[in-house]
Amino acid sequence: MQSFQPPRRVLMGPGPSDVSPRVLAALARPTIGHLDPEFQTLMEEIKAALQRVFNAPDHACVPLPAPGTAGMEAAMMNLLEPGDRCVVAINGVFGGRMADMAGRAGATVVTIEHEWGQPVDPARVEVALAEAPTKVLAFVHAETSTGVRSDASVLCGLARRHGALSVVDCVTSLAGIAVDAAAWDADILYSGTQKCLSAPPGLSPIAISKRAQAAITGRREKVRNWLLDFNLLMAYWGGEGGRTYHHTAPINALYGLHESLVVLFEEGLQASTVRHARTHEALAAGLEAAGLKLLVDPKWRLPQLNTVLVPEGVDEAAVRAHVLNTWDLEIGAGLGPLKGKVWRIGLMGASATPWHVRLCLTALSEALAAQGVKVDRAAVLAAMDASLAA
Repeated sequence: MQSFQPPRRVLMGPGPSDVSPRVLAALARPTIGHLDPEFQTLMEEIKAALQRVFNAPDHACVPLPAPGTAGMEAAMMNLLEPGDRCVVAINGVFGGRMADMAGRAGATVVTIEHEWGQPVDPARVEVALAEAPTKVLAFVHAETSTGVRSDASVLCGLARRHGALSVVDCVTSLAGIAVDAAAWDADILYSGTQKCLSAPPGLSPIAISKRAQAAITGRREKVRNWLLDFNLLMAYWGGEGGRTYHHTAPINALYGLHESLVVLFEEGLQASTVRHARTHEALAAGLEAAGLKLLVDPKWRLPQLNTVLVPEGVDEAAVRAHVLNTWDLEIGAGLGPLKGKVWRIGLMGASATPWHVRLCLTALSEALAAQGVKVDRAAVLAAMDASLAA
């Protein structure tokens, strides 16, 4: 065996995003023990920082030692017991996963299927909640498979009105658009480090309300997932000093998360949101000048995940291969019913810059031209520049 030397890529797919040199340097710092007093100080800083990012001052906020999917599984397995009713709104891949996990927890799952590319319809959710007592309403705030945002405030409000706990998938939304646990009165929100936080994959920040904590501690039977059992996990993460060994924490990954949060707060949460919006507008302007269209209505588009319709007669896989092989640029393919029909272009965290937009538009223009599609590259870049200057 020889040491692995990865190629240098520009990551503009659905995740991971580019990781800054500062975060990469933090990952290389000396490893210490997971019960070391200095590491426990770091743990407290991370918990407080996550409360700020989620705007969840009354929630317990910790990073789970696994990717964002672990946050989804933790939410479902901790809240749901056999026989509980769970309503899941599905408008893409990840809503479908929520329903699958709820079923594995033994819940009676009611799904509300939506057309991919459309936001969750609150009226249909309310009908489902009104049909019978419901333990959990689960939905995706920012659906990575389609690039659509749903109205978390309204949906969490419906859950409260009908006595249900809300579970909100914020994997793609956190630090890219507003996430507001307090204003939404949300119960469990979870995310991943590899999207708009621009840390490596492998951790899942989660925020758990006092209502949700009470529901978990009041369970009739044990949580079916040991590693992600909140009752056990918080014996380690719960308070400063006196921590009980639960698992060996991913020390260096937590260094990276900590540094990414430092970077985020140096920029400012509001400034980060504005940056994502401005780069999205510039990309959308350039795409329109190239004759390309986005799947999602402007009102519900995610600035950090842009789903672009593939023109008739274009080999979408060949375009992705061209930009990867020629430009070292990664963009994503469609999933499920959108497979072969869209590209997914990420503008997340460190990948949400004018430089990234210019590179992507230049590479796409060239790749389309290679398939005989006429694109005025100068007009595309001029449209981008005009958007940024506005």
